[in-house]
Amino acid sequence: MTEQGVRWTADQVLALAPDAASRTAGSKLGTPGPWSGAGCDGRAVWGLCRGSGSTPYRTVVDTEGPASSCSCPSRKFPCKHALGLLLLWAGDVEGAAVPAAGGVPDWAEGWLAARRERAEAARTGPAAGPADPEAARRRAERRAARITGGAQELEQRLADLLRGGLASAERAGYGPWEETAARMVDAQAPGLAARVRELGAIPGSGPGWPVRLLEECALTHLLDRAWLSADRLPAPLAATVRSRVGLTAPPEGPPLRDHWLVLAQYDTADGRLTTRRIWLHGRDSGRTALLLSFGAAGRAPEPALPVGAVLDAGLRPYGSGGGVRAELVERFGPPVPTGPPPEGAPVGAALDTYGRALGEDPWLDSWPVTLASVVPARAEYGWQLADAEPPGPAPGKAPGEAPEREAIPLTRAAQRQPGLWRLLALSGGAPVRVFGEIGHQGFNPLSAWSPEAPGETVPLV
Repeated sequence: MTEQGVRWTADQVLALAPDAASRTAGSKLGTPGPWSGAGCDGRAVWGLCRGSGSTPYRTVVDTEGPASSCSCPSRKFPCKHALGLLLLWAGDVEGAAVPAAGGVPDWAEGWLAARRERAEAARTGPAAGPADPEAARRRAERRAARITGGAQELEQRLADLLRGGLASAERAGYGPWEETAARMVDAQAPGLAARVRELGAIPGSGPGWPVRLLEECALTHLLDRAWLSADRLPAPLAATVRSRVGLTAPPEGPPLRDHWLVLAQYDTADGRLTTRRIWLHGRDSGRTALLLSFGAAGRAPEPALPVGAVLDAGLRPYGSGGGVRAELVERFGPPVPTGPPPEGAPVGAALDTYGRALGEDPWLDSWPVTLASVVPARAEYGWQLADAEPPGPAPGKAPGEAPEREAIPLTRAAQRQPGLWRLLALSGGAPVRVFGEIGHQGFNPLSAWSPEAPGETVPLV
């Protein structure tokens, strides 16, 4: 397998799995037994996997994507056969996944060639015809008018809720919220529709739900009023408001080429849509970027990138979203297995960073930060991450008095995830570097690095 060059770790392969069941099934296929005709070159891995039928499944993986194709009937991407093949390749098991003497088989070469032709066509694209700026202006005005009507209707819905009391929200159930969300979709305001659906899920969600509902109602009201007064807002804030109601501007400007470390990748689903978030960190620019992609319910979006790998690529940022969301424009080679983590900062500095971002976008749910050296600790309200050492002299302290270490609680969701126990095992009571998302509900750890292996990114989701 030396022709294949660098390979991923098993953790990086399993991080591509769309769900836990696929990880388990793929792990069982990561042995030479079911495979025949396996091989690899500098761009792909392929093989035939024996299944329950008389004909083996044809599986091929483009490692530059990564992307895969398999003749099995599974609708998951990647399927268990692609995961097993990648595990076989990553482990370099003797007698399997060795370069084929005759080169790439025709069935694999056909898929790889078609995929690269589509990628090249998408990159170059047909020459765009002349745009009609007047027609575009009229379309924008009509959509803005519809959103304004939707925002006014939503304001009335919120006023009725507060007039009748928050207790009425629990009695009414989810139906009225879904009806209101559908009206926002009709008004072409998907951002408002998403916020309404979140409001509908709060009543009955556990102790303290009235407080959470009131907070979210206030933020939704603030967004409504900001849209209705957008012409009087500063340009950056007006752009943020437009993106929050669903008018996301396309990425602009030249792409930024860098060596991007894949910090984390995870999917969320709401029954209608699967959203994939991939966090990247530029080695030279020091920038953190977010790739967002979407797929129909039950289908994993693309791309899928191995956590901990380094991608030589160009990203083009979006004008909204705090400057972190970007579009993957071009890759200049396959992913390299490992790279150094971001420098990180103490807990207090991370909170300050989040506070500044929140000042620019009041509807921000979370912000990416790396905590430089923290220790997981149990507090009376749950788990938290505390600075391993005090960040420096504390203002107001008497000379010689030790400054206090700062800490941040983990979100309730993070405290219920298996990643917490993986973080505890990685730390063992010693300081670790942790990347995650910080928000008003706490910190959600996504990946971590141990001082003993600083180049190995350990995924926590």
